Amino acid sequence: MLAQEIIRTKRQGGALSVPQIEAFVRGLTDGGWSEGQVAALGMAIFLKGMGRDEAVALTRAMRDSGRVMHWPDMPGPVVDKHSTGGVGDKISLMLGPLVAACGGYVPMIAGRGLGHTGGTVDKLESIAGYQTRPDAARFDATVRRLGCAIIGQTADLAPADKRFYATRDVTATVESVPLITASILSKKLAAGLQALVMDVKVGNGAFADTPAMARELADSIVAVGNGAGMRTRALITDMNQVLGHTAGNALEVLEAIDYLKGVNVEPRQHAITLALCSQMLVLGGLAADEGEAQAKLQAALDSGAAAEKFARMVAALGGPADLLERPGQHLALGPVQKPVPALRAGVLAGQDTRAIGIAVIELGGGRRVASDPVDPRVGFAAVRPLGSTVQAGEALAVVHAADEAAADRAIAAYQAACQIAEQAPVATPLIAEVLG
Repeated sequence: MLAQEIIRTKRQGGALSVPQIEAFVRGLTDGGWSEGQVAALGMAIFLKGMGRDEAVALTRAMRDSGRVMHWPDMPGPVVDKHSTGGVGDKISLMLGPLVAACGGYVPMIAGRGLGHTGGTVDKLESIAGYQTRPDAARFDATVRRLGCAIIGQTADLAPADKRFYATRDVTATVESVPLITASILSKKLAAGLQALVMDVKVGNGAFADTPAMARELADSIVAVGNGAGMRTRALITDMNQVLGHTAGNALEVLEAIDYLKGVNVEPRQHAITLALCSQMLVLGGLAADEGEAQAKLQAALDSGAAAEKFARMVAALGGPADLLERPGQHLALGPVQKPVPALRAGVLAGQDTRAIGIAVIELGGGRRVASDPVDPRVGFAAVRPLGSTVQAGEALAVVHAADEAAADRAIAAYQAACQIAEQAPVATPLIAEVLG
């Protein structure tokens, strides 16, 4: 099947057949398609779109381009969650152990930071010794024994997606809803999931910065995920401010540990965590409804069962056995710590959340290019939520930096990203919609 004829079909607005899509994915995997041909079809799809049946076929074909995990004889449901990314979004660190403590099995294949958003793998790699790329046998054994394991994507999972994404990234075709959908779901299907809950972030700190875009993406993921045979539900959640108290890798791990121990729990983050986890329990048949699910989840937190799952997962994947007891011994923080003073008195009425995410990258906590090293020590702590009343000079946050100059630049960036007004902002809903 000629690559140029497949490209021509889509260029002219036609629907690709299953054999055409499978031929394209084979070409991605075995190198039979050139970079120019891959780029051309990516652009044609970007401009002409894809129907649901095409997106399902592409998702399945990319799933089957590499190893597909299977979980026979599991005593509970195999479920997971995925987020489109945000600033301070550390929910995966709490969610996996929390759902495992309630009887679920969570084989989470997580990602690194993308653009201005942080990545779960980068956060976990701030823990001394933690292996984000264990061999398949160790990953399998950890999930089966403990109920959860969080690792990075391996080369043998959906390799076609890895090549396609790299080409899209340099040809301005990333922002295609069907291609984003296939990229996310191919990896989740390859992980052998029975159910998936999607956290689609919306707001000035999200890739989907408008409700319409978030709704389109959520609807696509639910339809294609269910169409590919995986029970899928999506929540559209607010990302118009930093989530929780921290933004930065080691700082976010420390906050996740505090959360699991019931210390300094930030209300918005807690509500979203319970909402996502409860949907996982309901989809997995571990709870009849959200009320029952939330009661089980809160009990797992209060009893310490979720914290114990996290501690055992960290140890099983090479991290320290006493992380929960002595987190400060294993998580290094920036040597320079300075408050970010408010420039005037008033109410914190808005944040340019994307700018705060970029400030973390400028501190060294993210990557400008894929080969950049990440400094896990840096970021912002003690982040004040929107609606806070502040006096001039009062701290809006505390910056953790490698040196004084970096700290001062981050302070200026954070101040510029904050809007202080006379009146409190109009609150946006924490969870705008549930689909599926």
